[in-house]
Amino acid sequence: MPVNWSPFVDLVRLHQRFVLTTHVRPDGDGLGSILAMDEVLTGMGKDVRLVIASTFPQRYRFLDPAGRIRPFALPGEEYRDADVVVVMDTGTWNQLGDFGPLLRSLPAKKAVIDHHQTQDDLGAIRFVDTSAEATGRLAFEAIQALGVPLTATTASRLFVALAMDTGWFRHSNATAPTFALAAELIRAGARPELLYEKLFEESTLPRQLLIGVVLERDRLQVTHEDRVAHSYIRRSDYAATGAVPQDSEDLINYIRCIGGVEVAVFFMEQPRGGVKVSFRSRHVDVAKVAERFGGGGHRLASGATLETTLDDARARVLDAVGNVLDAAR
Repeated sequence: MPVNWSPFVDLVRLHQRFVLTTHVRPDGDGLGSILAMDEVLTGMGKDVRLVIASTFPQRYRFLDPAGRIRPFALPGEEYRDADVVVVMDTGTWNQLGDFGPLLRSLPAKKAVIDHHQTQDDLGAIRFVDTSAEATGRLAFEAIQALGVPLTATTASRLFVALAMDTGWFRHSNATAPTFALAAELIRAGARPELLYEKLFEESTLPRQLLIGVVLERDRLQVTHEDRVAHSYIRRSDYAATGAVPQDSEDLINYIRCIGGVEVAVFFMEQPRGGVKVSFRSRHVDVAKVAERFGGGGHRLASGATLETTLDDARARVLDAVGNVLDAAR
């Protein structure tokens, strides 16, 4: 359903101090979207601050050479003077990490720009379109509504957002309009070949070693009559390989690519405790599984975090996946 951007345009025209944020463990869609919006709002003379309640992934550093995005640190008093907080690529409290409690207390107006099914009441004006393949599309639409022409830098950031949330245009959410938008971003100056090289051909040795750990024979398993593939990362794997949690992005795709597998599940012990679970599917609604554990996302790509042990999380989640598969027969 098309988004009415008029209220967003009014928010921008009537206010001066903006804070932009995205979800914890940010990906290319979230980071590309807030950085694109930052350039546009800053160009309009607005005071803009960008913050994430997470570590900035090294993979995306090239998108923010000036270091505009800052890690959030409690108590966050420097954000209390914000007129507007814009949350992009999520609409749930549990994806905002330590920034969430501060956001609840801020008197600022709030806006959510997102394309995920799962939404909490953040007390915000929602600009949500679950049919959009990426929040990057919605950021593009918002920028169009503001009447600001795209620079090559903004186009590149939006291209990364669009491409990463469609698996570099391989997933079923990449449609004819997706390619039309990509073409428009290329005309504005995005260079897909250079962006691809930065994202996929400049990996670190620790990330490569982590991939090897995930694909070890005793970890990568196929169950449920070969319909489910799953693997996991322990906290100790990061120290052993020199990797960081952000290096786990996209590793679920190595699990999902096994022939005949309908659902891929990836378990990651978190440094603070608990287990993050990612789901990918070819046709099964895994958002329903994620929501059982307090998570959510898209029908074919979702996630959740369980405050429990790895073994318990694996048992409970795989049982729930099995039940959904049985019901879908």
